[in-house]
Amino acid sequence: MKNIFTVIASVLLSGLAAIGIVKAATPEPASTVVYTQDGQVARTVNLSTSDYPDFTYAAETAVEAVVYVKVTVKYQQQYQMIDPFFRFFFGDEGGTQSREREQQGSGSGVIIRPDGYIVTNNHVVQNATKIEVTLNNNKTYPATVIGTDPATDVALIKIDEGGLPTLTFGDSDKLRLGEWVLAIGSPLGEELRSTITAGIVSAKGRSMPNYNGEFKIESFIQTDAAVNPGNSGGALVNKAGELVGINTAIVSTTGSYTGYSFAVPSNIVSKIVSDLLDFGSVKRARLGVTMSPVTDKIAKDNNLPALEGAYINEVTKGGSADKAGIRQGDVLVKVDSTVIKTTSDLQVTVNNFHPGDKATVTVVRDGKARELEVQFQGTVESTGTVTEDGSIAFYGARIADTARGVEIVSAGSGKLAQAGGEDGFIIKFVNDTKVSKAQDVITLAKKASRTIVIEGVTSTGRQGYFAFGKDE
Repeated sequence: MKNIFTVIASVLLSGLAAIGIVKAATPEPASTVVYTQDGQVARTVNLSTSDYPDFTYAAETAVEAVVYVKVTVKYQQQYQMIDPFFRFFFGDEGGTQSREREQQGSGSGVIIRPDGYIVTNNHVVQNATKIEVTLNNNKTYPATVIGTDPATDVALIKIDEGGLPTLTFGDSDKLRLGEWVLAIGSPLGEELRSTITAGIVSAKGRSMPNYNGEFKIESFIQTDAAVNPGNSGGALVNKAGELVGINTAIVSTTGSYTGYSFAVPSNIVSKIVSDLLDFGSVKRARLGVTMSPVTDKIAKDNNLPALEGAYINEVTKGGSADKAGIRQGDVLVKVDSTVIKTTSDLQVTVNNFHPGDKATVTVVRDGKARELEVQFQGTVESTGTVTEDGSIAFYGARIADTARGVEIVSAGSGKLAQAGGEDGFIIKFVNDTKVSKAQDVITLAKKASRTIVIEGVTSTGRQGYFAFGKDE
Protein backbone atom coordinates (compact mmCIF):
# COMPACT_ATOMS: atom_id res chain seq x y z
CA MET A 1 0.00 0.00 0.00
CA LYS A 2 2.86 2.32 0.93
CA ASN A 3 4.47 1.75 -2.47
CA ILE A 4 1.22 2.70 -4.22
CA PHE A 5 1.02 6.06 -2.43
CA THR A 6 4.69 6.66 -3.22
CA VAL A 7 4.06 6.06 -6.92
CA ILE A 8 0.98 8.35 -6.97
CA ALA A 9 2.88 11.12 -5.17
CA SER A 10 5.74 10.81 -7.64
CA VAL A 11 3.40 11.11 -10.61
CA LEU A 12 1.71 14.22 -9.16
CA LEU A 13 5.03 15.90 -8.40
CA SER A 14 6.30 15.12 -11.91
CA GLY A 15 3.14 16.62 -13.47
CA LEU A 16 3.40 19.81 -11.39
CA ALA A 17 7.06 20.14 -12.29
CA ALA A 18 6.26 19.77 -16.01
CA ILE A 19 3.53 22.45 -15.83
CA GLY A 20 5.96 24.80 -14.07
CA ILE A 21 8.64 24.28 -16.69
CA VAL A 22 6.22 24.89 -19.61
CA LYS A 23 4.81 28.01 -17.97
CA ALA A 24 8.26 29.38 -17.29
CA ALA A 25 9.32 28.74 -20.89
CA THR A 26 6.21 30.36 -22.39
CA PRO A 27 6.61 34.14 -22.88
CA GLU A 28 3.89 36.38 -21.51
CA PRO A 29 1.84 38.32 -24.11
CA ALA A 30 3.50 41.63 -24.83
CA SER A 31 0.74 44.01 -23.78
CA THR A 32 1.34 47.72 -24.09
CA VAL A 33 -0.64 50.31 -22.18
CA VAL A 34 -0.62 53.92 -23.40
CA TYR A 35 -1.25 56.62 -20.78
CA THR A 36 -2.37 60.23 -21.12
CA GLN A 37 -0.52 63.14 -19.50
CA ASP A 38 -2.75 62.94 -16.41
CA GLY A 39 -2.05 59.23 -15.95
CA GLN A 40 -5.30 57.89 -17.44
CA VAL A 41 -5.23 54.78 -19.63
CA ALA A 42 -5.76 55.87 -23.24
CA ARG A 43 -5.67 52.53 -25.02
CA THR A 44 -4.34 49.00 -24.70
CA VAL A 45 -2.99 46.71 -27.38
CA ASN A 46 -1.79 43.10 -27.47
CA LEU A 47 1.52 42.93 -29.34
CA SER A 48 2.05 39.21 -28.94
CA THR A 49 3.71 37.78 -32.07
CA SER A 50 1.73 34.56 -31.68
CA ASP A 51 -1.71 36.24 -31.70
CA TYR A 52 -2.60 35.66 -35.36
CA PRO A 53 -6.29 36.13 -36.30
CA ASP A 54 -8.20 32.86 -36.60
CA PHE A 55 -11.31 33.36 -38.74
CA THR A 56 -12.35 29.72 -39.01
CA TYR A 57 -15.04 29.80 -36.32
CA ALA A 58 -16.51 33.12 -37.49
CA ALA A 59 -16.44 32.10 -41.14
CA GLU A 60 -17.88 28.62 -40.74
CA THR A 61 -20.62 29.84 -38.40
CA ALA A 62 -21.64 33.03 -40.17
CA VAL A 63 -21.70 31.66 -43.72
CA GLU A 64 -24.66 29.43 -42.85
CA ALA A 65 -26.79 32.49 -42.04
CA VAL A 66 -25.95 34.49 -45.18
CA VAL A 67 -28.31 34.01 -48.14
CA TYR A 68 -28.46 34.79 -51.85
CA VAL A 69 -31.31 37.15 -52.83
CA LYS A 70 -32.63 37.16 -56.40
CA VAL A 71 -35.17 39.82 -57.42
CA THR A 72 -37.35 40.43 -60.46
CA VAL A 73 -38.52 43.94 -61.36
CA LYS A 74 -41.24 44.59 -63.94
CA TYR A 75 -41.36 47.89 -65.80
CA GLN A 76 -43.07 49.47 -68.81
CA GLN A 77 -40.92 50.20 -71.85
CA GLN A 78 -42.33 52.67 -74.35
CA TYR A 79 -41.48 52.49 -78.03
CA GLN A 80 -42.57 54.12 -81.28
CA MET A 81 -44.56 52.28 -83.93
CA ILE A 82 -42.70 52.43 -87.23
CA ASP A 83 -45.44 50.99 -89.49
CA PRO A 84 -45.73 53.69 -92.25
CA PHE A 85 -49.41 52.84 -92.90
CA PHE A 86 -50.22 53.37 -89.20
CA ARG A 87 -48.24 56.62 -89.07
CA PHE A 88 -49.97 57.94 -92.24
CA PHE A 89 -53.42 57.75 -90.60
CA PHE A 90 -52.62 58.37 -86.93
CA GLY A 91 -49.42 60.38 -86.90
CA ASP A 92 -46.28 59.85 -84.82
CA GLU A 93 -47.94 60.34 -81.41
CA GLY A 94 -50.58 57.71 -82.09
CA GLY A 95 -47.84 55.15 -82.66
CA THR A 96 -46.50 55.21 -79.11
CA GLN A 97 -46.87 51.82 -77.46
CA SER A 98 -45.66 50.28 -74.20
CA ARG A 99 -44.52 46.77 -73.42
CA GLU A 100 -43.95 45.14 -70.04
CA ARG A 101 -40.37 44.08 -69.46
CA GLU A 102 -38.64 42.14 -66.72
CA GLN A 103 -35.25 42.85 -65.22
CA GLN A 104 -33.43 40.64 -62.74
CA GLY A 105 -30.97 41.59 -60.06
CA SER A 106 -29.35 40.01 -57.06
CA GLY A 107 -27.80 40.68 -53.69
CA SER A 108 -27.30 39.06 -50.33
CA GLY A 109 -29.09 38.90 -46.99
CA VAL A 110 -28.56 37.84 -43.37
CA ILE A 111 -30.91 35.60 -41.37
CA ILE A 112 -31.48 37.25 -37.99
CA ARG A 113 -34.30 35.04 -36.65
CA PRO A 114 -34.80 31.28 -36.98
CA ASP A 115 -38.38 31.81 -38.22
CA GLY A 116 -37.20 33.32 -41.51
CA TYR A 117 -36.61 37.05 -40.98
CA ILE A 118 -33.77 38.31 -43.18
CA VAL A 119 -32.02 41.69 -43.30
CA THR A 120 -30.83 43.06 -46.64
CA ASN A 121 -30.45 46.42 -48.39
CA ASN A 122 -33.41 48.51 -49.50
CA HIS A 123 -31.81 49.03 -52.90
CA VAL A 124 -31.67 45.25 -53.41
CA VAL A 125 -35.44 44.71 -53.10
CA GLN A 126 -36.73 48.15 -54.11
CA ASN A 127 -39.63 47.89 -56.63
CA ALA A 128 -39.21 44.10 -56.78
CA THR A 129 -42.26 42.16 -57.97
CA LYS A 130 -40.71 38.80 -57.08
CA ILE A 131 -38.06 37.87 -54.50
CA GLU A 132 -36.36 34.50 -54.13
CA VAL A 133 -33.97 33.55 -51.34
CA THR A 134 -31.45 30.71 -51.64
CA LEU A 135 -29.91 29.39 -48.43
CA ASN A 136 -26.39 28.06 -48.07
CA ASN A 137 -27.84 24.52 -48.31
CA ASN A 138 -29.13 25.40 -51.83
CA LYS A 139 -32.82 25.41 -50.82
CA THR A 140 -34.79 28.25 -52.45
CA TYR A 141 -37.85 30.03 -50.99
CA PRO A 142 -40.12 32.89 -52.10
CA ALA A 143 -39.79 35.95 -49.89
CA THR A 144 -42.01 38.89 -48.98
CA VAL A 145 -41.02 42.40 -47.93
CA ILE A 146 -41.87 43.19 -44.31
CA GLY A 147 -40.63 46.78 -44.39
CA THR A 148 -37.98 49.09 -45.79
CA ASP A 149 -36.11 52.19 -44.70
CA PRO A 150 -34.57 54.13 -47.62
CA ALA A 151 -32.88 56.58 -45.23
CA THR A 152 -30.51 53.87 -43.98
CA ASP A 153 -30.83 51.54 -47.00
CA VAL A 154 -32.08 48.71 -44.77
CA ALA A 155 -34.89 46.27 -45.63
CA LEU A 156 -36.47 43.35 -43.81
CA ILE A 157 -37.83 40.37 -45.76
CA LYS A 158 -39.22 36.99 -44.68
CA ILE A 159 -39.40 33.41 -45.90
CA ASP A 160 -41.75 30.73 -44.54
CA GLU A 161 -39.33 28.37 -42.83
CA GLY A 162 -38.26 27.57 -39.28
CA GLY A 163 -35.19 26.34 -37.46
CA LEU A 164 -32.84 28.44 -39.58
CA PRO A 165 -29.26 29.36 -38.60
CA THR A 166 -28.92 32.99 -37.52
CA LEU A 167 -26.37 35.68 -36.80
CA THR A 168 -26.57 37.68 -33.57
CA PHE A 169 -26.06 41.43 -33.54
CA GLY A 170 -22.73 42.63 -32.19
CA ASP A 171 -22.00 46.11 -30.84
CA SER A 172 -20.69 48.09 -33.81
CA ASP A 173 -19.77 51.00 -31.53
CA LYS A 174 -17.05 48.81 -29.99
CA LEU A 175 -15.30 48.21 -33.32
CA ARG A 176 -11.78 49.63 -33.34
CA LEU A 177 -9.75 50.94 -36.24
CA GLY A 178 -7.56 48.17 -37.57
CA GLU A 179 -9.77 45.41 -36.18
CA TRP A 180 -10.19 42.37 -38.42
CA VAL A 181 -13.60 41.76 -40.02
CA LEU A 182 -15.09 39.35 -42.56
CA ALA A 183 -17.40 40.23 -45.47
CA ILE A 184 -19.74 37.41 -46.53
CA GLY A 185 -22.07 37.48 -49.53
CA SER A 186 -22.61 36.63 -53.18
CA PRO A 187 -20.33 38.87 -55.26
CA LEU A 188 -21.09 39.03 -58.96
CA GLY A 189 -24.14 36.79 -58.75
CA GLU A 190 -25.17 33.23 -58.03
CA GLU A 191 -21.96 31.61 -59.26
CA LEU A 192 -19.96 33.01 -56.34
CA ARG A 193 -22.48 32.48 -53.55
CA SER A 194 -21.22 32.31 -49.94
CA THR A 195 -17.89 34.01 -50.65
CA ILE A 196 -15.87 35.09 -47.61
CA THR A 197 -13.24 37.85 -47.67
CA ALA A 198 -11.26 39.45 -44.86
CA GLY A 199 -10.04 42.95 -44.14
CA ILE A 200 -9.71 45.53 -41.42
CA VAL A 201 -11.84 48.42 -40.23
CA SER A 202 -10.35 51.31 -42.22
CA ALA A 203 -12.56 54.09 -40.83
CA LYS A 204 -15.81 54.70 -38.96
CA GLY A 205 -18.54 57.30 -39.33
CA ARG A 206 -18.11 57.70 -43.07
CA SER A 207 -20.72 59.43 -45.24
CA MET A 208 -21.11 59.68 -49.01
CA PRO A 209 -22.12 62.55 -51.30
CA ASN A 210 -25.89 62.98 -51.50
CA TYR A 211 -26.63 64.23 -55.00
CA ASN A 212 -30.43 63.87 -55.08
CA GLY A 213 -31.23 65.65 -51.81
CA GLU A 214 -32.95 62.66 -50.19
CA PHE A 215 -32.85 62.31 -46.42
CA LYS A 216 -30.10 59.88 -45.46
CA ILE A 217 -28.62 58.62 -42.22
CA GLU A 218 -25.05 57.62 -42.95
CA SER A 219 -22.31 56.58 -40.57
CA PHE A 220 -20.72 53.80 -42.55
CA ILE A 221 -18.04 51.38 -41.43
CA GLN A 222 -15.31 51.51 -44.07
CA THR A 223 -13.30 48.33 -44.64
CA ASP A 224 -10.83 46.99 -47.17
CA ALA A 225 -12.49 43.57 -47.28
CA ALA A 226 -13.17 42.75 -50.94
CA VAL A 227 -16.82 43.57 -51.72
CA ASN A 228 -18.56 43.66 -55.10
CA PRO A 229 -22.13 44.61 -56.17
CA GLY A 230 -23.62 41.20 -55.29
CA ASN A 231 -22.41 41.60 -51.70
CA SER A 232 -25.07 44.26 -51.04
CA GLY A 233 -27.11 43.16 -48.04
CA GLY A 234 -24.49 40.64 -46.91
CA ALA A 235 -22.82 40.31 -43.53
CA LEU A 236 -19.86 42.09 -42.00
CA VAL A 237 -18.81 40.04 -38.98
CA ASN A 238 -16.09 40.28 -36.33
CA LYS A 239 -13.74 37.50 -35.18
CA ALA A 240 -16.39 36.28 -32.73
CA GLY A 241 -18.83 35.68 -35.58
CA GLU A 242 -21.14 38.54 -34.54
CA LEU A 243 -22.94 40.71 -37.09
CA VAL A 244 -21.41 44.19 -36.91
CA GLY A 245 -22.63 45.59 -40.22
CA ILE A 246 -24.60 45.09 -43.44
CA ASN A 247 -22.45 45.55 -46.54
CA THR A 248 -24.01 48.28 -48.64
CA ALA A 249 -21.75 50.12 -51.07
CA ILE A 250 -18.38 50.43 -52.73
CA VAL A 251 -16.50 53.42 -54.10
CA SER A 252 -15.12 52.58 -57.51
CA THR A 253 -14.54 54.09 -60.93
CA THR A 254 -14.94 50.68 -62.58
CA GLY A 255 -18.04 49.32 -60.83
CA SER A 256 -15.99 46.61 -59.12
CA TYR A 257 -14.00 46.50 -55.89
CA THR A 258 -11.00 48.82 -55.74
CA GLY A 259 -10.21 48.74 -52.02
CA TYR A 260 -13.05 50.69 -50.44
CA SER A 261 -16.27 49.13 -49.14
CA PHE A 262 -18.90 50.41 -46.74
CA ALA A 263 -21.33 48.78 -44.31
CA VAL A 264 -24.29 50.05 -42.27
CA PRO A 265 -23.36 49.59 -38.58
CA SER A 266 -25.25 46.84 -36.75
CA ASN A 267 -26.45 49.24 -34.05
CA ILE A 268 -28.33 51.21 -36.71
CA VAL A 269 -29.63 48.05 -38.38
CA SER A 270 -30.92 46.51 -35.14
CA LYS A 271 -32.96 49.61 -34.31
CA ILE A 272 -34.48 49.74 -37.80
CA VAL A 273 -35.33 46.02 -37.66
CA SER A 274 -36.96 46.37 -34.24
CA ASP A 275 -39.16 49.20 -35.51
CA LEU A 276 -40.16 47.28 -38.64
CA LEU A 277 -41.07 44.23 -36.56
CA ASP A 278 -42.92 46.17 -33.86
CA PHE A 279 -44.62 48.90 -35.90
CA GLY A 280 -44.33 47.96 -39.57
CA SER A 281 -42.44 51.19 -40.26
CA VAL A 282 -39.56 53.14 -38.76
CA LYS A 283 -40.50 55.44 -35.89
CA ARG A 284 -37.72 57.97 -36.29
CA ALA A 285 -37.10 60.81 -33.87
CA ARG A 286 -36.53 64.24 -35.31
CA LEU A 287 -34.50 67.06 -33.76
CA GLY A 288 -35.49 69.70 -36.32
CA VAL A 289 -32.18 71.33 -37.25
CA THR A 290 -29.87 71.73 -40.20
CA MET A 291 -26.20 71.46 -39.32
CA SER A 292 -22.64 71.54 -40.61
CA PRO A 293 -19.18 70.56 -39.35
CA VAL A 294 -17.31 72.80 -36.93
CA THR A 295 -14.71 75.00 -38.65
CA ASP A 296 -11.65 76.74 -37.23
CA LYS A 297 -13.55 80.04 -36.98
CA ILE A 298 -16.54 78.43 -35.22
CA ALA A 299 -14.22 76.68 -32.76
CA LYS A 300 -12.35 79.92 -32.05
CA ASP A 301 -15.52 81.97 -31.60
CA ASN A 302 -16.91 79.45 -29.11
CA ASN A 303 -13.63 78.63 -27.30
CA LEU A 304 -13.87 74.99 -28.35
CA PRO A 305 -10.79 72.87 -27.59
CA ALA A 306 -11.15 70.86 -30.82
CA LEU A 307 -12.98 70.90 -34.15
CA GLU A 308 -15.74 68.68 -32.79
CA GLY A 309 -19.50 68.98 -32.52
CA ALA A 310 -22.36 69.89 -34.85
CA TYR A 311 -22.84 73.54 -35.75
CA ILE A 312 -26.53 74.48 -35.90
CA ASN A 313 -27.21 76.41 -39.12
CA GLU A 314 -30.99 76.55 -38.82
CA VAL A 315 -33.69 75.54 -36.35
CA THR A 316 -37.10 74.41 -37.62
CA LYS A 317 -39.82 76.54 -36.10
CA GLY A 318 -41.99 74.51 -33.76
CA GLY A 319 -39.64 71.52 -33.91
CA SER A 320 -38.02 69.63 -31.06
CA ALA A 321 -34.89 71.78 -31.00
CA ASP A 322 -36.88 75.02 -31.16
CA LYS A 323 -39.05 74.01 -28.21
CA ALA A 324 -35.97 72.95 -26.23
CA GLY A 325 -34.30 76.35 -26.70
CA ILE A 326 -31.61 75.38 -29.19
CA ARG A 327 -30.65 78.37 -31.34
CA GLN A 328 -28.99 79.04 -34.65
CA GLY A 329 -25.24 79.34 -34.04
CA ASP A 330 -25.14 76.83 -31.18
CA VAL A 331 -22.62 74.02 -31.28
CA LEU A 332 -24.17 70.76 -30.11
CA VAL A 333 -21.49 68.69 -28.37
CA LYS A 334 -23.35 66.04 -26.37
CA VAL A 335 -26.64 64.11 -26.21
CA ASP A 336 -27.05 62.63 -22.74
CA SER A 337 -23.65 60.98 -22.16
CA THR A 338 -22.81 60.54 -25.87
CA VAL A 339 -20.14 62.94 -27.12
CA ILE A 340 -20.94 64.39 -30.54
CA LYS A 341 -17.82 64.81 -32.68
CA THR A 342 -19.36 65.04 -36.15
CA THR A 343 -22.71 65.70 -37.79
CA SER A 344 -22.94 61.97 -38.56
CA ASP A 345 -22.59 61.27 -34.83
CA LEU A 346 -25.59 63.47 -34.15
CA GLN A 347 -27.69 61.81 -36.86
CA VAL A 348 -26.93 58.32 -35.57
CA THR A 349 -27.51 59.27 -31.94
CA VAL A 350 -30.88 60.92 -32.61
CA ASN A 351 -31.84 57.91 -34.74
CA ASN A 352 -31.57 55.73 -31.62
CA PHE A 353 -34.51 57.57 -30.04
CA HIS A 354 -38.22 57.26 -30.74
CA PRO A 355 -40.76 60.09 -31.01
CA GLY A 356 -41.72 61.17 -27.50
CA ASP A 357 -38.37 60.21 -25.92
CA LYS A 358 -36.52 62.83 -23.90
CA ALA A 359 -32.82 63.59 -23.71
CA THR A 360 -30.45 66.18 -22.30
CA VAL A 361 -28.43 67.95 -24.97
CA THR A 362 -25.36 70.05 -24.30
CA VAL A 363 -24.72 73.05 -26.55
CA VAL A 364 -21.96 75.62 -26.53
CA ARG A 365 -23.27 79.17 -26.94
CA ASP A 366 -21.02 82.22 -26.77
CA GLY A 367 -18.26 80.05 -25.39
CA LYS A 368 -20.33 78.63 -22.53
CA ALA A 369 -21.84 75.13 -22.23
CA ARG A 370 -25.58 74.88 -21.59
CA GLU A 371 -27.72 71.83 -20.89
CA LEU A 372 -31.19 71.74 -22.45
CA GLU A 373 -33.92 69.11 -22.25
CA VAL A 374 -35.39 68.07 -25.58
CA GLN A 375 -38.41 65.90 -26.35
CA PHE A 376 -38.12 64.37 -29.79
CA GLN A 377 -40.90 64.64 -32.33
CA GLY A 378 -41.62 62.19 -35.14
CA THR A 379 -40.63 62.50 -38.78
CA VAL A 380 -44.02 61.60 -40.22
CA GLU A 381 -46.91 63.93 -39.58
CA SER A 382 -50.27 62.39 -38.79
CA THR A 383 -52.73 62.04 -41.67
CA GLY A 384 -54.44 65.35 -42.42
CA THR A 385 -51.63 67.57 -41.12
CA VAL A 386 -50.78 70.48 -43.41
CA THR A 387 -46.98 70.61 -43.81
CA GLU A 388 -44.80 73.68 -44.24
CA ASP A 389 -44.93 73.57 -48.05
CA GLY A 390 -48.75 73.41 -48.09
CA SER A 391 -49.02 69.70 -48.89
CA ILE A 392 -51.09 67.39 -46.68
CA ALA A 393 -49.76 64.32 -44.85
CA PHE A 394 -51.52 61.13 -45.90
CA TYR A 395 -50.43 57.78 -44.46
CA GLY A 396 -46.71 58.51 -44.61
CA ALA A 397 -46.96 60.34 -47.94
CA ARG A 398 -47.71 63.93 -48.93
CA ILE A 399 -50.47 64.93 -51.36
CA ALA A 400 -51.18 68.34 -52.85
CA ASP A 401 -53.43 70.18 -55.31
CA THR A 402 -51.43 70.69 -58.51
CA ALA A 403 -52.20 71.63 -62.09
CA ARG A 404 -52.55 67.92 -62.87
CA GLY A 405 -54.99 67.25 -60.03
CA VAL A 406 -54.58 65.72 -56.56
CA GLU A 407 -50.99 64.52 -56.83
CA ILE A 408 -48.82 62.36 -54.58
CA VAL A 409 -45.89 64.76 -54.37
CA SER A 410 -43.92 62.45 -52.06
CA ALA A 411 -44.81 58.80 -51.54
CA GLY A 412 -42.48 58.49 -48.55
CA SER A 413 -41.95 55.03 -47.06
CA GLY A 414 -45.13 54.53 -45.05
CA LYS A 415 -48.33 52.58 -45.57
CA LEU A 416 -49.30 54.32 -48.83
CA ALA A 417 -45.91 53.65 -50.43
CA GLN A 418 -45.92 50.03 -49.28
CA ALA A 419 -49.31 49.55 -50.95
CA GLY A 420 -47.94 50.75 -54.29
CA GLY A 421 -48.35 54.54 -54.19
CA GLU A 422 -45.65 56.37 -56.15
CA ASP A 423 -44.49 59.93 -56.67
CA GLY A 424 -46.47 61.68 -59.41
CA PHE A 425 -49.57 59.48 -59.09
CA ILE A 426 -52.79 61.49 -59.68
CA ILE A 427 -55.61 60.46 -57.35
CA LYS A 428 -58.99 60.44 -59.16
CA PHE A 429 -61.17 58.29 -56.87
CA VAL A 430 -61.17 57.23 -53.22
CA ASN A 431 -63.44 54.26 -52.50
CA ASP A 432 -65.35 54.85 -55.78
CA THR A 433 -65.95 58.54 -55.00
CA LYS A 434 -64.44 61.16 -57.28
CA VAL A 435 -62.09 63.71 -55.68
CA SER A 436 -61.12 67.15 -56.93
CA LYS A 437 -58.87 68.43 -54.14
CA ALA A 438 -56.50 67.00 -51.55
CA GLN A 439 -58.86 67.66 -48.65
CA ASP A 440 -61.47 65.44 -50.33
CA VAL A 441 -59.03 62.53 -50.07
CA ILE A 442 -58.58 63.10 -46.34
CA THR A 443 -62.31 63.39 -45.72
CA LEU A 444 -63.18 60.21 -47.61
CA ALA A 445 -60.32 58.28 -45.97
CA LYS A 446 -61.61 59.21 -42.51
CA LYS A 447 -65.08 57.96 -43.44
CA ALA A 448 -63.78 54.58 -44.64
CA SER A 449 -64.57 51.70 -42.30
CA ARG A 450 -61.67 49.33 -43.01
CA THR A 451 -60.04 49.65 -46.44
CA ILE A 452 -58.98 52.66 -48.52
CA VAL A 453 -58.93 52.08 -52.30
CA ILE A 454 -57.15 54.69 -54.43
CA GLU A 455 -57.71 54.90 -58.18
CA GLY A 456 -56.04 57.26 -60.62
CA VAL A 457 -53.31 57.76 -63.19
CA THR A 458 -49.61 56.95 -62.81
CA SER A 459 -46.82 59.39 -63.66
CA THR A 460 -46.48 57.62 -67.04
CA GLY A 461 -50.17 58.16 -67.89
CA ARG A 462 -51.44 54.64 -67.24
CA GLN A 463 -54.52 53.77 -65.19
CA GLY A 464 -53.58 52.45 -61.77
CA TYR A 465 -54.93 51.63 -58.35
CA PHE A 466 -53.80 50.40 -54.95
CA ALA A 467 -55.39 49.75 -51.57
CA PHE A 468 -54.40 49.46 -47.92
CA GLY A 469 -56.02 48.83 -44.58
CA LYS A 470 -57.10 51.79 -42.49
CA ASP A 471 -55.42 52.38 -39.14
CA GLU A 472 -57.42 51.13 -36.19
